[in-house]
Amino acid sequence: MKEFLSLSARLIEVILFIENEPVEWEQLQKLTKLDDETLMSGLEELKSHFSDYKHALELVESNGTYRLLPSSDLHTILRDSYGKKVDRRLSRAALETLSIIAYAQPVTRRDIENIRGVSSDSIVRLLREREYIRVIGRKEVPGRPSLYGTTKKFLYEFNLPSIASLPQLSEIDQLRFSESQEEYDED
Repeated sequence: MKEFLSLSARLIEVILFIENEPVEWEQLQKLTKLDDETLMSGLEELKSHFSDYKHALELVESNGTYRLLPSSDLHTILRDSYGKKVDRRLSRAALETLSIIAYAQPVTRRDIENIRGVSSDSIVRLLREREYIRVIGRKEVPGRPSLYGTTKKFLYEFNLPSIASLPQLSEIDQLRFSESQEEYDED
């Protein structure tokens, strides 16, 4: 039973604690001054240490970044007191619109409105201001409308390692999304 972490693992742990944001490999390498092999070994040791000894934190790797998060078994207990207050800051309509964008991206404002059945201009503007969504391109149709997609901030605040981690849609919801897209494409 190993009781102490190596210097490299301890250094990585404290940097991730101090940074308090996801840290990219290159930045972690620059801050620790460790070579690739030592850095990888330290990350693996740290991840193993957190999982083997059931700590309150866990090392999470997502899209080439690393961060310390509450252990998954504590996340639900802590959410009410310490979690991101995204659900309280965004209205139901904003969360609905954000969900549509997350699942259907890349998506135009008209696609969103076809699914929701109401205008979404102000909500899309709010989500852009809060940096949950961004313009990721233009659709190749007359007028070249903007295509929207989610941002890294969206993934971070909703505790998702990637967009593929979103819960699967039911068959009814999948059909609704595809019908709305087909209606728009026919216009």
